[in-house]
Amino acid sequence: MQSTTRWQRSVTELRSLIRLSLPIMAAQLAHTMLGFVDTAMAGRVSADDLAAVALGNAFWVPTFLFLSGVLMIVTSKVAALNGAGKLAETGPLVRQGMWLGLLIGCLCAIFLLLMKPALQWMQIEPDLTELTMGYLIAVAAGFPAVALFLALRGLSDGLSQTRPTMLISFAALLLNIPANYVLVYGKLGLPAFGAIGCGIATALVMWFMLGCMLVYLRRSRRYRDCGLFARFSWPQWPDQRHLLGLGLPIGIALFAETSMFCIIALLIGSLGSVVVASHQIALNFSSLVFMVPYSLGLAITVRVGHNLGSHGARAGLFAAKVGIVAALSFALLASSLILLLASEIPRIYTANAEIIALAASLYVLAAFYQFSDAVQVACAGALRGYQDTRVPMLLTLIAYWLVGLPTGYLLALTDLLGPARGPAGFWMGLIAGLSAAAILLSWRLARVGARRKRDEQRYRRSPGVG
Repeated sequence: MQSTTRWQRSVTELRSLIRLSLPIMAAQLAHTMLGFVDTAMAGRVSADDLAAVALGNAFWVPTFLFLSGVLMIVTSKVAALNGAGKLAETGPLVRQGMWLGLLIGCLCAIFLLLMKPALQWMQIEPDLTELTMGYLIAVAAGFPAVALFLALRGLSDGLSQTRPTMLISFAALLLNIPANYVLVYGKLGLPAFGAIGCGIATALVMWFMLGCMLVYLRRSRRYRDCGLFARFSWPQWPDQRHLLGLGLPIGIALFAETSMFCIIALLIGSLGSVVVASHQIALNFSSLVFMVPYSLGLAITVRVGHNLGSHGARAGLFAAKVGIVAALSFALLASSLILLLASEIPRIYTANAEIIALAASLYVLAAFYQFSDAVQVACAGALRGYQDTRVPMLLTLIAYWLVGLPTGYLLALTDLLGPARGPAGFWMGLIAGLSAAAILLSWRLARVGARRKRDEQRYRRSPGVG
């Protein structure tokens, strides 16, 4: 009977997790398509415009991930408050989150505006540097808006309402296509901006998403009890410090992971065009696959936070375990398909036999890191649900920067650990880094979960409780 009840609880929790994660996956797909539209349209103008968009993306996408990481704490705290039946406290929290988002968003925009020396240090041609900076300046204009959108999204996602984000993301994609067309190629009497037009369209889309989310939250009855629009609130320093203290480590952890991939791409650049193309093909498809465990990780944050608030430590840890099993199940499916289709997937991208052969060998390695990647992203999501962020950040930095990157470098470009393996060595380094992250974050989750249960039991035994 007990095993049947546990099975039923697992099925119920899994359904809730999938119901939350599917709209998040769809939203992630829409965001990926936004980048595809920019790349495709810039590529039809000139090689320089395409290069400017690619270089610009290498700066603003990691910056955006840092920003979104900082504001993920809003989702976690809203989920916990909602689970505890404190819906009225979510509105004031999100108002403070919006102030924090506005500050960080403006700082990120300024950071992008100051990237010209970095481009010059990379010895990018002067004309391409100016074009890239024009693109970055345009994108930067949208960062305050997207920061406010992310804070508001934290309210919606934290209340287990993930469909609004999905719908707004697809609406943004539908706007981005004609906006790019008009601004890039110079239609409707406007000049042809080329790559800069892609940046302007991206900024417009960011403001559009903010407007849509504001209108939806204002008009939907589901959010009236939150009190988001009940009053105006100035930023409160204790609240700002608390949110920043919890959110900043998440942003740093995401930035550390993204920058590891960027540095590997730069190091691989010295190995020749065939190697670069093979690596990019393998990484592009792997990134598409990663959208699923990443979306599960975001959903796990909500479920763990909600369960901790509503039913306590056991329920929170149970949600985390179900999420990890779900992520591992997908990893098994994904790795099996990648191994079966390792020689076929590269043919989608190119007909070059040499590139296909090398990319296929990298896909074999990619199949193996699906498991560690699934575990680390699920555990990271669960720890965000516990609002445990500082130690996971340190563990992530250790895994990626002290294990993954050095191991990849030694295996790929030196003979200290055997003959230099080229790009395969970097992918082995990725496996090592992600495996280290999976082990360390699993250990941290077990420790935090056990401590939360002990604290809860101690509280219940204390005099006057019960």
